[in-house]
Amino acid sequence: ELVVQFQVLNQSCQCLAWKPRPLGLWGAESQHVVAGYSDGTIRVFSVSRTEMELKMHPHSAALTAITYSTDGEMILSGGKDGLVAVSSPRTGMTIHVLADHKGSPITVLQCTRKQYHDFGVEGGELWLATSLDRRVSVWASDWLQDKCELLDWLSFPAPADPEGLDVPPSLAAFCPWEQGALVYVGFGVQEEALFYSLRKKQVVRRVSLPAFATSLSLSPAAPFMALGFRARLLRLQLCPDGDPQDYAGHDDTVHLCRFAPSGRRLLTASQSAVLVWELTG
Repeated sequence: ELVVQFQVLNQSCQCLAWKPRPLGLWGAESQHVVAGYSDGTIRVFSVSRTEMELKMHPHSAALTAITYSTDGEMILSGGKDGLVAVSSPRTGMTIHVLADHKGSPITVLQCTRKQYHDFGVEGGELWLATSLDRRVSVWASDWLQDKCELLDWLSFPAPADPEGLDVPPSLAAFCPWEQGALVYVGFGVQEEALFYSLRKKQVVRRVSLPAFATSLSLSPAAPFMALGFRARLLRLQLCPDGDPQDYAGHDDTVHLCRFAPSGRRLLTASQSAVLVWELTG
């Protein structure tokens, strides 16, 4: 059932994210969606009031990735030109513009809560940015104190200039079940998923894949990794070394995987189909 629809004329929506609900609160007042558009604008929509609440223009290039900070107080957005902006939905002001990935489209932005001094830096939140050129930056931030410190910089090797190859996206995600670790997939020397330890500053585990992945999601409830591929294939991988389970059913490249917050359902999307999977056992 279609509940509500927002339309922006003459612009395409490139990315969107739900605002995190405040801890202990589960109500309509926190139902907000932020969307990034092809003209570099960001719009915040209230689902409960069915209206646009805010429009910002922090980018001069099309948006390619967007997310909220874990407390919902900041919006992180990445553009086709590789710039990352940090903006306040309360004031509509852009607070930081980070040019570390300049020149390569941002493919992923993700935030996670962390304790102070976990990695010898101050900040209540970790976040990462991934760009198409196989680089990942990890940051520690304290938004109230206006602090944003680079914690780690990862660059993954790949064969030289693959002519005519449609390079798969570079994707990274913090690992919910392995503290201080992130998972990376992308074009490289081998077709694999890499587990990187932020404490050891090195790749600690490699998981072989049947092809280069086009989408990635890590379950928040169990050590499961969902991966999508061009060959219309969805793989559910039990980590660290369980047997993979492969599923058909898509009509094209599986370009999106998303576990529900409960971890009991998985949403996947291809060219013209959205599938919802239920995980049993």
